[in-house]
Amino acid sequence: MVIQALLAASLALTSMPAQAAQSAAVDCARVKCLALTFDDGPGKYTPALLKTLAKAGAKATFFLMGKRVEERPEVARQIAARGHAIGNHTYSHASLPAHSDNDVLDELKVTQDVIGEVTGRRPVMFRPPYGQTDERVLGLAGQTELAQILWTDTTLDWSLRDTKKIKATVLKQAKRDGVILMHDVVPQTVEVMPEILKELKKRGYHLVTVPTLLRGNGPAPGQSYF
Repeated sequence: MVIQALLAASLALTSMPAQAAQSAAVDCARVKCLALTFDDGPGKYTPALLKTLAKAGAKATFFLMGKRVEERPEVARQIAARGHAIGNHTYSHASLPAHSDNDVLDELKVTQDVIGEVTGRRPVMFRPPYGQTDERVLGLAGQTELAQILWTDTTLDWSLRDTKKIKATVLKQAKRDGVILMHDVVPQTVEVMPEILKELKKRGYHLVTVPTLLRGNGPAPGQSYF
């Protein structure tokens, strides 16, 4: 019986989702945490970013587009396998408030199915493209069992397109329990990420996923965060 119990415990640990394991290891109530989030992928630069994050021992949150998961399923699987959190960023990057209920639900549900089939994980979070949302969209997300994740700061890296400016912006915006929006489809962001991670860690930040940052208080379907 003792051996069986030990085996069962071992199996439970090995099957624990990586982001849950991180949550158990990092207590953001006690240490200084920051969540780096990346939208619009997976893209061709995402594998390089994953290597950088792994080397730094950092976790991040990726809000994936359904059509890009279809284009690069192996990259989406890598994101999940390396313990990063995954969110829904719609199928086609649509501005949701401008669409009908059925269209919004299609954008979210199709992406849920695509990500679930590819990674084995159905997201519990979504981020509205362009940050454009309203109470109707939030309610529809709740029907899809999704929480809405916004941000405390955005780098506007898609506009800056300059490694020095992107680094300076991230370091200026970094704060305890912050959520910074970036894009893994912007090559300059991926290029400068080693320098950013090095400096953030020097400043004492633990780089965690959004669920870890929430300390067990979500994400809950139909609720909006940050």
